[in-house]
Amino acid sequence: MTYTSDILVEEHDVIERMLKVVRTAAERLEEGDGLPAEAFLHMVDFIQNFADRCHHAKEENILFKLMEKRGFSLSNGPIGVMLQEHEEGRRFTRNMKTAALSLQEGDHLAKREIINNAHGYVDLLSQHIFKENNILYPMANHAFTPEDQQYLAKEFERVETEAMGEGVHEKYHHLVLELEKRLMMK
Repeated sequence: MTYTSDILVEEHDVIERMLKVVRTAAERLEEGDGLPAEAFLHMVDFIQNFADRCHHAKEENILFKLMEKRGFSLSNGPIGVMLQEHEEGRRFTRNMKTAALSLQEGDHLAKREIINNAHGYVDLLSQHIFKENNILYPMANHAFTPEDQQYLAKEFERVETEAMGEGVHEKYHHLVLELEKRLMMK
């Protein structure tokens, strides 16, 4: 059987590439590299739109709700942990954006905030993705019927077109590639 969680795993692969970029950028900033705030704002844009508005929306609004219908608790157990971690990730991202905007305005003390929140986000999401790929998704796949999988595929596609829009997914794939070239090749 084909599992729609494979779509989420593929998105995790792209998110993990961005996590490497964020970690590298934070390390370079920590080492005194004059990395522009704009680079971090691009990373925040990816996180807020690709990772959160698209990927997490698929999980929170579709996958987790179907799991609840199949007997899983939204507030306890694995789903409750994932939802808490999504919120924690959003907090790190908001803080990183605020600090990057401050840095852009000339506040060089904001670098420490960027570094701390970037590392916090990367550490959190790295563990989060592992848990979803290796624990949560297999549990869901075991509980779902073929009809459930078809429903998920249709709803995931709806999120792609309605929440993101035509070509936006590809835009973020390209952004990851551009940031990898810019930051990882030095």
